[in-house]
Amino acid sequence: MRCSEVIIFDKVFKTYENGFVALEDISFHIEKGEFVFLVGSSAAGKSTIIKLMMKELDQSDGDIFINGIDLGDLRRKDIPYFRRTLGVVFQDFRLLPNKTAQENVAYAMEIVGASTREIRKTVPNVLSMVGLAHKAKMYPNQLSGGEQQRVAIARAIVNNPAVLIADEPTGNLDPDTALEIMDIMEAINRRGTTVVMATHAEKIVDNMQKRVIVIEKGHVAHDEKKGGYSYVD
Repeated sequence: MRCSEVIIFDKVFKTYENGFVALEDISFHIEKGEFVFLVGSSAAGKSTIIKLMMKELDQSDGDIFINGIDLGDLRRKDIPYFRRTLGVVFQDFRLLPNKTAQENVAYAMEIVGASTREIRKTVPNVLSMVGLAHKAKMYPNQLSGGEQQRVAIARAIVNNPAVLIADEPTGNLDPDTALEIMDIMEAINRRGTTVVMATHAEKIVDNMQKRVIVIEKGHVAHDEKKGGYSYVD
């Protein structure tokens, strides 16, 4: 693995217990600092790829490396520590309802053993970056969907992950709010974080002109450096 590559899928297969072949001979390399859209129709295999990256699933064959770690050799007890090296943003936010915005972000630092002093210094800065410094003490049910997703992004990046994985992060948002979220994602990418985003948002993919990997029926159908959504059937 070259030091410039943070994600490698090499001839990866995934067959589920019911015999369904979700991925077949998938290969791609993602370089440090890239912004990559993972697109395709429903059941094409995007979610399986995301779950493999997060080690929620094990590949049936082939090799996967993330941040230099061979996921095929990763022991069960080491998986939680591996996941702490990733930032992950979901469509449904997954915030802790009994914690404020700042407490949700701080919690991500607490579980990796950050000091109280470091947390007090870092959390306000990250909330400010996503435009929510003024709502730090509000609970999730007091925030709009877009604001909740901003908190989720702040939580995902507070520990400076090398890779940010986003699974349909704009799926529950109106178009204007979705564009605001993408502005934040692009700003994070410009700071050096590698971003991999699974999405069905055609307009966003077409407008941003980033690298697009199209998955069709478990295969890489297209891989374009500055692509759009037009390749998806």
